[in-house]
Amino acid sequence: MIEKTLKTTDGKLRVKIPSRLNEVTLGQLMQMQDVPNLTDLDAISILSEVPVSELKNVLNIQDFDVFGEVIFDLSNQIKHLYSIEDIPAKATFDIDVKKISVKVIRNLSVEPTGAFMAAREIIADEISEHIKLYGEEDWQERFNPSLKACCQVLAQYFYCRVTGKKYNEYEAEAFSETVKKMIVTEALPIGKHFFMSYPNLSKPKVNYYQRFRQFWRKRPAYSPSRSLNI
Repeated sequence: MIEKTLKTTDGKLRVKIPSRLNEVTLGQLMQMQDVPNLTDLDAISILSEVPVSELKNVLNIQDFDVFGEVIFDLSNQIKHLYSIEDIPAKATFDIDVKKISVKVIRNLSVEPTGAFMAAREIIADEISEHIKLYGEEDWQERFNPSLKACCQVLAQYFYCRVTGKKYNEYEAEAFSETVKKMIVTEALPIGKHFFMSYPNLSKPKVNYYQRFRQFWRKRPAYSPSRSLNI
């Protein structure tokens, strides 16, 4: 962390932001990704949790220079993080002022069926949207899932194992608020792993009932045998 006390129009303001990527949460990066035309003050506000309105009262704009350099360095680290293929062995969550660590199992299909189906839909939608915008050729080399999609998949993946509860679609979706507190150096590599490990999920699925109907339509029409005297 880097901390500095700044003079303002009505006193002093203490501002502290992460100086390393393993101090930044997934939720903080999601906030920055969602802000159109993100400014330095926006980034400092999100990372320090100090409202922009208070930052605007700082007397000397050059006081922010030290934070700008740190943010620039963090942005380069984020680009590198997207290219990391190794995923953490464990993931840590903050729940009720306690830290809970769970082992990361690379096979998403071991989770409850409901969680797998929900994650599959999220992955399929995200990949399909990328292909629609940029084409299918070599899409895997250029594809980076959004932080929001990663958060949604991780919420489905970790909900039961972290809480010890049975799968519930709405509670698993709400668990994304807990996932946002994850350190991004854990969350992003795990999330991207699932997107890149299940590329076939971008293809539409045909359920069993649809397959049965298709099979039935393909059967030849019944015609009585000529040998029957009926």
